[in-house]
Amino acid sequence: MDVHDVVAAARHEDLRLVRFEYCDVSGVARSKAIHVGQLEHKLVEGVSLTRAQMAINMLEQLIDIEGMQPVGEIRLVPDPATFTALPWAPGIASVLCDQVGHDRLDWGACPRSYLKGVVARAARLGVHVQATFENEYYLARDLENRTPFDLPGHTPVYSPIGQDLNAQIMIDTVDALQAQGISVEQAINEYGPGQQEISIRHTDALGAADNQMKFRDTVRGVALRHGLYASFAPKPYPDEIGSGAHVHLSLWDDDGRSSLYDPAAPGGLSRLGRHFVAGVTEHLPALVALTTPNYNSFRRLVPSAWASATTGWGFDNKEVALRVCSPFYKREEQSYNLEFKPSDPSSNPYLALGALIACGLDGIERELEPGEPCDRDPARMSEADLARSKVRPLPTTMAAALDELEKDEVLLGSMGELLARCYLGIRRSEEAAFSAGDEELELRQHFYRF
Repeated sequence: MDVHDVVAAARHEDLRLVRFEYCDVSGVARSKAIHVGQLEHKLVEGVSLTRAQMAINMLEQLIDIEGMQPVGEIRLVPDPATFTALPWAPGIASVLCDQVGHDRLDWGACPRSYLKGVVARAARLGVHVQATFENEYYLARDLENRTPFDLPGHTPVYSPIGQDLNAQIMIDTVDALQAQGISVEQAINEYGPGQQEISIRHTDALGAADNQMKFRDTVRGVALRHGLYASFAPKPYPDEIGSGAHVHLSLWDDDGRSSLYDPAAPGGLSRLGRHFVAGVTEHLPALVALTTPNYNSFRRLVPSAWASATTGWGFDNKEVALRVCSPFYKREEQSYNLEFKPSDPSSNPYLALGALIACGLDGIERELEPGEPCDRDPARMSEADLARSKVRPLPTTMAAALDELEKDEVLLGSMGELLARCYLGIRRSEEAAFSAGDEELELRQHFYRF
């Protein structure tokens, strides 16, 4: 779609408001809504935003970051291709935006532009990424008390009765996603009380991050129409299973052939694929500061919880950080992909996916080799086997992950000076606030932010 297509669609849909949406570095979706009468020129010139807005953390505190004071403005300039009417909010549409300066270029702290830059770097190496986020989330009856939707009578995972209990809201959610051009592949009830999972179809990397933004908005919006709240917090209930947003990705060459799959290689993983895996595992202790980025995230990253607590990788191993997924019969090349597990839906998807790809590209450029694949849960491997597989523990706290990120020149270098400094400043402020508080503060603040 171009500007004229969007204006015509807005008239056809009889819209009143259009949300110009972006995601800040703490993973919170934010938007400024304009009246449809202003749409045609705002699609071109954008909407004003103070530079300081990107220095606000998830607690709504303004953090003092050089270059992000409340002096000077940037512009939210939308990508017309992301325009969609919102099925749960009649008369309203949304469009996803880049943040640019008055010169129409990335001002240095735009997460969406960061991902675009990483994708362009991959393309120069002849690597084209397809990806999707596989989301888990909780439905709750009451926001204040965070009451799970299906208690009492917690239903079994993957059960027909559990699916019957949630049937109408899941149908409405799926319909709303499909209406926005997001193809749904699977919708199931998960392990936790009121916990759901919806898998959507893969697309190019930028489209995958855009879809993640639309997915979270859709799930929350449809839930509200049913009198429920949807929580994408990584661990909203300390005694229940956490919610992940596993990233599935595949690599393709300039001719449209899989760069991951080699039927003659062990497990089908190509030489380039091994380099990519090695780059990810090399940087994983720092990478989780972007993919599982919140204070609440580290309640989920524990051994033997199918979330990964180490840098291990392997073939169809649910306990490693990077799983090489077994392909489907007669679609081996098309379905061969990697599943990155230490990722949750509280992250900024542009930063998380961009950083993941950047790590893999470093492995390709340096021709790194991973350790041996893990053939069991790393928590049950011997010290000798862990050494052969180059398995290291992941950080167990937000502070430790940020320390690792601050030492990782490759990841910080990929982000650029202002974005890296902004990210560290925002996240350090959040860690300080939550480490000084109690569990109730943490759970209350994380439950409905994302």
